[in-house]
Amino acid sequence: MTVSVAGATTRSGVKVWLWRIGFVAACLLQLYGVYSPRQAGPDVGLPLADKVAHLFLFGSVAFLGLKAAVPARWLLVALVSNAVISELVQHFVLPQRSGDPFDVVADLVGIAVGAWLGFKVVRSTNVAGHDMMGA
Repeated sequence: MTVSVAGATTRSGVKVWLWRIGFVAACLLQLYGVYSPRQAGPDVGLPLADKVAHLFLFGSVAFLGLKAAVPARWLLVALVSNAVISELVQHFVLPQRSGDPFDVVADLVGIAVGAWLGFKVVRSTNVAGHDMMGA
């Protein structure tokens, strides 16, 4: 079966929009998780569950951002800044939250893992016209 170029373009355009929608959803979930006045998720009683949540929240935004063709230099700077700022806001502004430097570490590890996976996947799929660094 042959696929027309127009059909392939339409499918790739839909894929890009799906990645972008996933990226926006991950951003909203992350922002809710780190800036809500109370802890966003339930206290499950498992050691380090909060750190794993931070890792996944920030890692998923990094990965999905790269897949959605957000320039890496802007994406990663914004994520690292948000990792630090969110804990400062939790410590100084949100009375029922507490800033935790180990949350920042989990955020940074998540960003690194998500970016590594994102770079690996984007490079392997050779997205035409996608300059990961945004130069």
